[in-house]
Amino acid sequence: MAHISNPQKPDNATAVIVLADGTLIWGRGIGAPTTTVGEICFNTSMTGYQEILTDPSYAGQIITFTFPHIGNVGTNAEDIEAVTPAARGLITREDVTRPSSWRAARHFDEWLKSYDLPGICGVDTRALTRRIRDAGAPNGVLCHAPSTKFDLEKLHATARDWPGLEGMDLAKEVCCTQSYKWDRSLWQWGRGYGRQDASTFNVVVMDFGVKQNILRSLAGAGCAITVVPGHSSADEIMAHNPDGIFLSNGPGDPAATGKYAVPTIQALLDKNKPIFGICLGHQMLALALGGRTEKMHLGHRGANHPVKNLQTGSVEITSQNHGFKVVADTLPGNVEETHVSLFDNSNEGLKVKDKPVFSVQYHPEASPGPQDSAYLFSQFTDYMREAKG
Repeated sequence: MAHISNPQKPDNATAVIVLADGTLIWGRGIGAPTTTVGEICFNTSMTGYQEILTDPSYAGQIITFTFPHIGNVGTNAEDIEAVTPAARGLITREDVTRPSSWRAARHFDEWLKSYDLPGICGVDTRALTRRIRDAGAPNGVLCHAPSTKFDLEKLHATARDWPGLEGMDLAKEVCCTQSYKWDRSLWQWGRGYGRQDASTFNVVVMDFGVKQNILRSLAGAGCAITVVPGHSSADEIMAHNPDGIFLSNGPGDPAATGKYAVPTIQALLDKNKPIFGICLGHQMLALALGGRTEKMHLGHRGANHPVKNLQTGSVEITSQNHGFKVVADTLPGNVEETHVSLFDNSNEGLKVKDKPVFSVQYHPEASPGPQDSAYLFSQFTDYMREAKG
């Protein structure tokens, strides 16, 4: 059993992080006074903390924000990717300050409490990020206790016994439970979100934890959208008579979710319908095609990741959030690698040579470039237009 290090609590500490190896990191609690357990990762984005915390792909994770001023623009009802946050907690350097954005409708701390989401501030996030960089993302517990009373042995046992993300199917926790229609399109200055009422294509989205801006981007590209649970069968999907099929992002281990999703995707591949996958959808498409995925040392999470398009030679600045990757040299001969990360040369995209099927690891709807990757949605609609004749 690992020894708990630094057990002496500072006088002003109302929160603590307990890592599986017994390391303690003290700080000041923000958000809900509760305890959570998960994989502790880091995100290098300077903006978009509300979108990050509500991204279903962060299920099972506690996010360390490397940018120190998290919460200073407040929160609003528009900048969300799901109705409730999927992340399990957050770690920041500075205290949350008063909102300074004209769009702010709510204080960040109040928003966190409303969703029972705990956080800790006053942490040396640079040191924690270096630890994650060198040793990988650890499992840990975050406990916010205004009473300043902590059962450190119990918290340590919880962190030590948590199984981790490898082998964990978290998509089932964040995907929809029944099918629904979606028609909200992209946000515009002074108008807010629009509605798609003149669609050209019928798209079925397999939901493994889909981000709302992906749905908005598809609607903005002229798609009428039906979202179905990720465990839906190929027959249930084809009953909607789709022009194309979208495989969404999501959390957890793709091999675990793939146990029920991969056979469905393989059956859909036989239908010769255009298929587009993002993030977890990309990984499970690779599995369905005969490739393999594996856990990364620390993953890619941030809004500044350069990706090279091997077909055009251009470089896209992308938003990313994934802890697993496709092993490129396991892809079969009829699959072409289309994109690679310029950080570590890992796979970032693929396409099937003899089918209208493609996917990317990153998030083109997040637009940090800001529009470097928007062509991917046009590529999907072009495939559907060609298929329809």
